[in-house]
Amino acid sequence: MQRLLKNALAAIGLMCLLPALAAAQEWPQRQIKAVVPFPAGGGTDLIGRLAAKHIGDLLGQQVYVENIGGANGSIGVQAVMRAEPDGYTIGVFSDGPMIVNPALYPNNAYQTLRDFVPVAMMNRFPSMLTANPSTGIKNVADLLRVAKEKPGTLNYSSGGIGNFSHMGLELLANQTGIKIVHVPYRGIGPATQAILAGDVQLLYNNVTTSLEHVRAGKTNGLAIGEAKRLPGLPDVPTIAETVPGYEFSAWIGIYVPAKTPPAIVAKLSKAVSDFLQLESVKKYFADQFITASYKDSPEFTGYIKTELTKWDDVVKKAGIKVQ
Repeated sequence: MQRLLKNALAAIGLMCLLPALAAAQEWPQRQIKAVVPFPAGGGTDLIGRLAAKHIGDLLGQQVYVENIGGANGSIGVQAVMRAEPDGYTIGVFSDGPMIVNPALYPNNAYQTLRDFVPVAMMNRFPSMLTANPSTGIKNVADLLRVAKEKPGTLNYSSGGIGNFSHMGLELLANQTGIKIVHVPYRGIGPATQAILAGDVQLLYNNVTTSLEHVRAGKTNGLAIGEAKRLPGLPDVPTIAETVPGYEFSAWIGIYVPAKTPPAIVAKLSKAVSDFLQLESVKKYFADQFITASYKDSPEFTGYIKTELTKWDDVVKKAGIKVQ
């Protein structure tokens, strides 16, 4: 009797799973919404629209972008969290909302690995550390020497608290023990103008924007934040060559709400991988100094666990508070 009961329960369980399995196998049957949690025109939006176009082509359904900005990306992230876990709402999120926000906000409205399934990491935005020429700082060793000889006299601009331009130098300070002063601005544009005007001495920004000013002689390019030198800039050293273990660039990945069927996650992750292999995408990335950095769902999940621990430590040691 017990065996019959167990078999019946198992059969019922299988019948309950069949609709979900069938839906996953047939997905997608209609257009997909990709939420970018920042206004149009930024780096995340740029990658989101590029990915939406090509991933839609690969899946055979339109993928359209919806920009939902606000609260350092948290508003758009929560919109995806509350969506049905059916694969028809996906998130194109940078590291800031998913890694830095949970460390900055004690009562953050979401938990990255509880409320989402990381589908795939797509790319990194290599960044460059620059100095105003008036400082005489030409490399990372110069920077560390000046910062240690005169603690607290060097300052740097950023696009705001928690922005990659802020966290990049907080990580450097954390790993070297130097004291430098953070001057937040409302966006990376004003932060860039601040270093050009000499209002601040240092800035950590993406390579594409930084290189424009370095080549014009308006700033000194000290080093990049990648673990290895970029093929397109073989003469520019990495920060890690002076500070072993340093590595930081903004990155972007695809997420779906928790409980999304694994078959949908796998199919979407495969589409991301295929997107990054397209020759037109490879050329665009090379021209813009963007690095393809695909990680499938399990690898991406593991990477996020490490990043959450790393940045929680940096935020606590630096005593960063959201004002």
